[in-house]
Amino acid sequence: MADVDTVLDAAGVTNPKVREYVAYWAELTGAARVEVVSPADDARLIAECLEAGELEPAGEGRYYSRSYHKDTARSEERTVVATSRETDKGEYNNWKPAAEMTALQKERMAGASAGKTMYVIPYLMAPVGNALAPWATGVELTDCRTVVLHMIRMARVGVQYVNDLEDPNSFVRAVHVTGDLENLGQGTPEDQRYFVTVADERTILHYGSSYGGNALLGKIAHGLRQAAYDGWVSGKFLAEQYMLIGIHDKQTGKDYHICGGFPSASGKTNLAMMLAPDALGDRYHVSFYGDDIAWLWVGEDGRLYGMNPEYGVFGVAKDTNEGTNPTALESIAEGTGTIFTNIAYNPSTGEVWWEGRTKNPPADVTGWLDWLGNPIADREAGDDSPWAHPNSRFTTTLANVPNVAKDYDEPAGVPIDAIIFGGRTRDREPLIRAIHDLAEGVYDGLTLGAEATAAAEGKEGVLRYDPMSNRPFMAYGEGDYAQHYLDVVGAAKEQPIFAHVNWFQRDPEDGHFRWPGYRDNLRPLLWLLQLKAGEVKGRETAVGIIPTREELNLEGVDISDADLEAILTIDTDRWKQEMGYREEHLNAFERLPEAIWEAHRRVAAALENEA
Repeated sequence: MADVDTVLDAAGVTNPKVREYVAYWAELTGAARVEVVSPADDARLIAECLEAGELEPAGEGRYYSRSYHKDTARSEERTVVATSRETDKGEYNNWKPAAEMTALQKERMAGASAGKTMYVIPYLMAPVGNALAPWATGVELTDCRTVVLHMIRMARVGVQYVNDLEDPNSFVRAVHVTGDLENLGQGTPEDQRYFVTVADERTILHYGSSYGGNALLGKIAHGLRQAAYDGWVSGKFLAEQYMLIGIHDKQTGKDYHICGGFPSASGKTNLAMMLAPDALGDRYHVSFYGDDIAWLWVGEDGRLYGMNPEYGVFGVAKDTNEGTNPTALESIAEGTGTIFTNIAYNPSTGEVWWEGRTKNPPADVTGWLDWLGNPIADREAGDDSPWAHPNSRFTTTLANVPNVAKDYDEPAGVPIDAIIFGGRTRDREPLIRAIHDLAEGVYDGLTLGAEATAAAEGKEGVLRYDPMSNRPFMAYGEGDYAQHYLDVVGAAKEQPIFAHVNWFQRDPEDGHFRWPGYRDNLRPLLWLLQLKAGEVKGRETAVGIIPTREELNLEGVDISDADLEAILTIDTDRWKQEMGYREEHLNAFERLPEAIWEAHRRVAAALENEA
């Protein structure tokens, strides 16, 4: 065992509660060494990883890692929110008693880091000086060196964040122990993995993975689950799986900010990193704040504010290319310090590739390895299995994003003008529909979903609901969550406008997408801001206000009249069918506010009146 006090002294850790915490877990896990890390250690740790084979060079200043083949994604069924109150149980948070899960995790973690280094990562999930900083400080302990490198890219790291706490005990305790990945029984009845947020004790205990979503504890476990619980208990804020962008109008000098939630595969990251289309680029500039998490609160001036608590991007590589997301490609170029995980890799050239990176994979397969490390050249004829894992990732810092907002790290945050929701649906949802009423906006978010993509996920055409795009990250009961959302946003003197967007309508005959998407998605957002300002009126429908074709700026858009009419039309019959599914979905939530049920009934009645 290392002399923990000597290590903490040398690192300048003065917070007595942090020192107690580190000493306790170093002893319980049996770590042979303890090391406190800062961004200054990045180059040394990379060199150590390269020497140990934990990373491979992927061009100048980029790196490649390969995870254990059964450890490639978050595991929702093994993810638990634990508290001492059973009333915190929700439909989706896999609630369990805190005492039971804490004892179970300690049993698994005991001695599990023997012979390893315990890395101490003090971090802050907020801009320094932000109003929510008191809930943003944490200390992750991990026995995995590559996790440290990812955290340095994803969070603000340094001992100053824990030393300067007004209450020395007010940090999140986040413990990550990898475990013996080859003998954990992943996906079997003997599965040993558990990823637990003990929310009312502000403690995170993750055992049995080194994958980012399970191991970068400042990100999802703290940034979403723990923060959501803290925001509710304090009554101060919301922590949402939302992207956040800024839109600057060069002609008027005005700035606007939009955040919003999108279920998986519904275009959130591409929208967050969007550039203005060429035809509008002389007037509008889109800036990036974040693609995954936003914390929302009401400022002293009475406006709703938002900020991205993260310091980096942990993006899905699949289908990222010059057409879908040129911004992302520039963010992960050589020299950025990017870490790739589970993509295809050519060690002889340092090249990387994933499905959708180019139309076809490299023609010369010499030297190429798939995400499992197997040579592509050794494949049998007809073997078309993916070169990269579908959930392969890149990790890069916000500063690498070419259109990152100039004020992304400012403590004030940014005022929120609009909150949007968007799911992947081939019909029923128009391009955009605006919702002026707060309760109907929250109702729309609670009934957000995307169509089932396989028989196992449900009936064809029936949505898999993902409330506020927060289904895997709910920390407490959905009814209480809805009321808290109404309370926080309702307290704002100037209300944001809510809207639902859908870039994915398809023609039923040939399957083509009716809307071009990507950079052109700025156009309906500009219409939404004009609607909020009273500059356009739109057309009233039972489910919201949709643009007229004259109100949308379509300069330079290649779209047929038939497609445009379809995406600006409400399919009343499909919506009536949808309302029954929504009622069944909402009935699963205890203590759902009456305001949400009233919103549901208003929409249902309006649809009947449109018969």
